[in-house]
Amino acid sequence: MLNIPGLLRSAHTIAVVGLSNKRYRPSYGVTEYMQNAGYRIIPVNPFEKEILGEKAYPELASVPERIDIVDIFRRSEFVPEIVETAIRVGARAVWMQEGVVHEEAAAKARAAGLEVVMDRCILKEHRRMLVSPKS
Repeated sequence: MLNIPGLLRSAHTIAVVGLSNKRYRPSYGVTEYMQNAGYRIIPVNPFEKEILGEKAYPELASVPERIDIVDIFRRSEFVPEIVETAIRVGARAVWMQEGVVHEEAAAKARAAGLEVVMDRCILKEHRRMLVSPKS
């Protein structure tokens, strides 16, 4: 059984695939919140050089450090490729934001030993964890 509070408490580094530099985009607000909550954020977007003061990488495979959570802000059809890369780079978990669902990719990630969260907002789950810290 997936323990979301446990995952969030043990994670330090979150690679955000599809992070936008546009403040009005959900990816920006959610990621800014997580950064302010103390997580190391790594933007992954081939069209950006820097987001939220962090160097952006063109693809997940080019991130040079250990990744705890790969947070996906891309449409569901892009998930399988992202999950494949997350497995290859040794990420601990894949997090698909609200509205992002791909059952086959999720099953493949779980089979490779990754934790999987699907169709949930990491910001909302973090806030929920703070309200009920014993979970």
